Amino acid sequence: MHFTPTPLADVFEISTQWHEDERGAFGRTFCAREFAAHGLATGFVQCSFSRNRRRATLRGLHLQADPQHEAKLIYCTTGRIFDVAVDLRPGSSTFGRFHAVELVGGEGRMLYIPEGCAHGFQTLQDNSDVIYHISAFYEPGATRGVRWDDPALGIAWPLPDAAIISARDRALPSLADYDAAQ
Repeated sequence: MHFTPTPLADVFEISTQWHEDERGAFGRTFCAREFAAHGLATGFVQCSFSRNRRRATLRGLHLQADPQHEAKLIYCTTGRIFDVAVDLRPGSSTFGRFHAVELVGGEGRMLYIPEGCAHGFQTLQDNSDVIYHISAFYEPGATRGVRWDDPALGIAWPLPDAAIISARDRALPSLADYDAAQ
């Protein structure tokens, strides 16, 4: 596995090292020893699957509040997504900044998002599937987030006019109105 730091503190792009032969390829999506060597949380307790039937589906930007803070490891198994992490950690030197990467099914690239950072993505083609390894159990009362289209974040979503978004995500607060403690 290859770990590449991003401009956001503790956010990493991770690439699988493929071992190929006449049968196909084999690679790891997670190795506790390698993650620990990079100082990354390895206590994943939940694995979630997101099936997105339509291009332009947008989910996010979500996180959980303390004490249910969660680290996430995101990878696209089928299709293509524009994947985003936003630093919402109070006192962080990169607070309010984002990092985006395109993840393509079958390529073996992943995004590691630490506790206190929000996550979201937009599908770039129909039938895009995403797997999340998550370090905390889902707790409905701990869910938080910020608006995907907040100008203060400046995220250049690939398909903003076509975005398919839930009512819940449309109701998320702006960065200026975000309160991690609520």
